[in-house]
Amino acid sequence: MTEAARPANPAPPAETSHPGKGLNLALATSASVMAFWAWNIVAPLGARYTQEMGLDSTATAVLVAMPIFVGSLGRIVVGAMTDRFGGRVMFTFVLLGSVPPVLLVALGGSLGSYAVVLGAGLLLGIAGTVFAVGIPFVSAWYEPSRRGFATGVFGAGMGGTALAAFLTPRLVTWIGYLPTHLLIAGLLVVMGAVIWFNLKESPDWHRNTAPVIPKLKDAAGLAVTWKLCFLYAIVFGGFVSFATYLPTYLRDIYQFDPTAAGTRTAGFALAAVLFRPIGGVLADRIGSKPVVLSSLAGIAVLAFVVNLRPDGEIPAGLTFVAMAAALGLGTGGVFAWVGRLSPQGKVGSISGIVSAAGGMGGYFPPLVMGATYNAEDNSYFIGLMLLVVTATVAFVFTLVAIRPPQQPAPQGVLKGT
Repeated sequence: MTEAARPANPAPPAETSHPGKGLNLALATSASVMAFWAWNIVAPLGARYTQEMGLDSTATAVLVAMPIFVGSLGRIVVGAMTDRFGGRVMFTFVLLGSVPPVLLVALGGSLGSYAVVLGAGLLLGIAGTVFAVGIPFVSAWYEPSRRGFATGVFGAGMGGTALAAFLTPRLVTWIGYLPTHLLIAGLLVVMGAVIWFNLKESPDWHRNTAPVIPKLKDAAGLAVTWKLCFLYAIVFGGFVSFATYLPTYLRDIYQFDPTAAGTRTAGFALAAVLFRPIGGVLADRIGSKPVVLSSLAGIAVLAFVVNLRPDGEIPAGLTFVAMAAALGLGTGGVFAWVGRLSPQGKVGSISGIVSAAGGMGGYFPPLVMGATYNAEDNSYFIGLMLLVVTATVAFVFTLVAIRPPQQPAPQGVLKGT
């Protein structure tokens, strides 16, 4: 929005007019944590399914990537629905709608049925749509100059993947496979109730009752939507693919057992979670472009280092933590652009398309890693080099094709988003 398009008498800053925004941001982030845990319950047990069901690397990759597929495409529709029904309704829908798939995973795993777990993984995609609910919800609570911070904090809800990686294998060991999934289902129900009875919409949010299909076509017609789709597919897709496939990678390359691999994957996810809001805050202060460029350069260099298989706990650990930090910075930086540039009433539609691209960016790499794994040399060279090339192309694209947006003044711009 240009200076001329700003209202002559802007509304008061959101800090003074909407004192409940901090609580609602915290509730939304908590809901995201729980949904991301449910979305990622298959991957931490990938080694278990491989052993019990006699799967090869490709079948395992398909299994752990399946929830990402539906979760990615579903974000497009859920984002548009959030513009119409609001965050309270859609958060509750996503959380409660994730319960049956979790129970179906429990059934399939207990029966040792690959088909049932795979089908449940498709339905688990419901949990992965939570991101398209939260971005428009928190954006409505915060003024444009603070949306990088708000979307960054909400994005830290992807820390649910860290919980999944760290707790799920341990819970299976402590209380058993079926009770673990029953516990997760119960927590989803509790969180759904908390959201329904406590979450409130921003006073600046207004229901968008336009038909969904034309609204999505309108959002898809914006050039900025597709530019950010490409970038988010790299940074968030990279995070998702590492978070889902890292347990398998660590098993193959470093011979870790499921619990040890899960612990290290949780550390990776936690580092990305911590750096996402940092990326958002830096984008608020210096602009998204330098943040995203730094992220992409780091991803390209570190993917090459990962391929060298750094030996020893500390060198390998620091390499993966640095990769997580680079990915986290990039996700925060890209979505700061989304929250700031989306026109009135279109944050949900645009964020749904962009976040879908991010999810799809996380769907294909595990499949590529599984398909290109060289068992004879115990090597993932092809998959990692493809990441190096892709991140390098994205760096050049960001440098030459995306201009930094104008920094909006800290007044009530883009009301109603």
